[in-house]
This record gives sequence, structure tokens and C-alpha cells, in this order.
Amino acid sequence: MQQKHLKVGLKGQAPIIDGELYNKIKPDESCWVIDGKKAISITMEKVNKMEWWNRLVVTDPEINTKKVNPEPSKLSDLDGETRGMVEKMMYDQRQKEMGLPTSEEQKKRDVLEKFMKQHPEMDFSKCKFT
Repeated sequence: MQQKHLKVGLKGQAPIIDGELYNKIKPDESCWVIDGKKAISITMEKVNKMEWWNRLVVTDPEINTKKVNPEPSKLSDLDGETRGMVEKMMYDQRQKEMGLPTSEEQKKRDVLEKFMKQHPEMDFSKCKFT
């Protein structure tokens, strides 16, 4: 396993999978185990955990991720880190729907506001902020 490549196979035989991954993974946080004598389980930690991959390797046929129905789950079922991430995404989505700043945008605004208060000698009247 490499950040953008996966090769899986039996020694002395052609690989079952040998291709460029759809997107980047964290190889040091990914692993594989042999299940019994006929299966291998591969766990890959995606760099972007929020993204749904529409294929494993770029040569695979594309799947329609919009047709995938994830199992319903409760926020209370999630570990703390995942729950926090999901709650942040939900908050940001609500903010966008109402035309308000996301948590990241608000954080940037707060830093800028603090800077402007700390430097009243500077003229920001002609600045355009995006």
C-alpha cells in the first residue's frame, strides 16, 4: 500500500489488484490481515474521510454513490472524534443553507476582526475581504 497505489496478490502469481487508487490514503494508518485461508481484509485510512469514492482504483468501473444507502445510525453510536466531525458538518450545512458563514469562515472573520482591533492605526476601509 502506498499513498496513491494498491497492489494485492499471492506471491508468485499475478496481482488481483494493482493500480492507482481513486484518491490518497494514509499508508501508515492502513493495514491488512488474512482472514482464514481464503480471504484478506484491507483497511485503508483515507486522507479525506468525508469523500465517498466512486471506485477503488482508477481503472475500476464507476459506481453511483448516490444510490448507496448508508445504515441509519445515531450520533450517540459514534466515537467522540467522528461525532464531532459529523456535528460540525451538519452545522456548516445548516449555515450554508441560511446564507451564513461556516465554522471555518467564522473563525477567519474572528481572527481578522481581532487583528483590526489590535491595529486601529491601519486603514482597512478600501480592503476587499473574501
